[in-house]
Amino acid sequence: MNGLLALRADLDGLAAIGRGRRLMPIAGRDFASNDYLGLAGSHRMRAAVADAISRGVAVGSGGSRLLRGNHPEHERLEAEAAAFFGCETALWFGSGFAANAALLATLPQRGDLIVHDALVHASAHEGMRMARAPHMAAGHNDADAVDDAIRDWRRKGGIGTPWIAVESLYSMDGDRAPLDALAEVASRHDAMLLIDEAHATGVFGPHGRGLAAGLDGRHDVVTLRTCGKAMGSEGALVCGPAVVRDFLINRARGFIFSTAPSPLMAAAAREGLRALYDEPGRRVALHDRIAAAERWLAPYGATMTGSQIVPLLIGNDRATMRVADAVQTAGFDVRGIRPPTVPAGTARLRISLTLNVDGDDIAALGDVLRRLL
Repeated sequence: MNGLLALRADLDGLAAIGRGRRLMPIAGRDFASNDYLGLAGSHRMRAAVADAISRGVAVGSGGSRLLRGNHPEHERLEAEAAAFFGCETALWFGSGFAANAALLATLPQRGDLIVHDALVHASAHEGMRMARAPHMAAGHNDADAVDDAIRDWRRKGGIGTPWIAVESLYSMDGDRAPLDALAEVASRHDAMLLIDEAHATGVFGPHGRGLAAGLDGRHDVVTLRTCGKAMGSEGALVCGPAVVRDFLINRARGFIFSTAPSPLMAAAAREGLRALYDEPGRRVALHDRIAAAERWLAPYGATMTGSQIVPLLIGNDRATMRVADAVQTAGFDVRGIRPPTVPAGTARLRISLTLNVDGDDIAALGDVLRRLL
């Protein structure tokens, strides 16, 4: 029982400082999900899955990709993704977390250096925890700080490859990385640039190819595109040079020893890719929602970022959750975000704009925030 008592004490400690978590049922208007283009529950996606079932596509893969789990649907998805994003190859993982962790745990070698943005995702930290190379943080969205870190490492005798890990659109702040400047840093230092496009894929760039679309195909760039957000399905695609794909297949433990993702979901992800290309109206409509948020939410303290992610900083953990509970009671699914997901003192409401709500919903949410704040 001692071990269980220790677990309970830890949970009690989280509750005492207002950081306990619990699962909540889906309720209220959707200002919480990452289903930015409203594809997840769309007729189009349901029809694609129904068609795949009618074609005999299996629900389960039955094994890892290196055993008998490598289904033709996996191969089709990866080929279509490589063509869509303009990269040499793509490799599909079961989730963005698994893919990001595998990238950083596997690709940097002994003698290399990982320089990551200070606000990079928890999945990147998980990968760095297992990495062979040391890692260090650079100031948020500060390409000069990345450059300085690599220069200092070289002066001290570093001779390996620097790996620069960033997100193109940050999931808690909604701001964008200076990708062009970071690409110049990578070129200057013969470094590799790893870009997590999870929240930009489908929302920005030509045909929804993301903020890193102009960097695809470079030998020194690897991008991660998740399928479970704007693409409406699940999994994540690592896009980049063929040698990266081959190395992950041979060395990434999270890929080698995992049962392959569902072939049925691979078919769904292919349909999500096609929707990004041939339904540009969804992106236009989402950007209309972003403009409406500027009008209806900014007056009450929301930080407008030009993206679909709208943070409203409150600061105090308990106060944040009280406001979130009140907003949810009013019928709006807005979640409170506290440390360690965000830095101490920056607890906030994370308002997510999707096609599951319209301009009237955004105006109504603004009215609720006016009364609460």
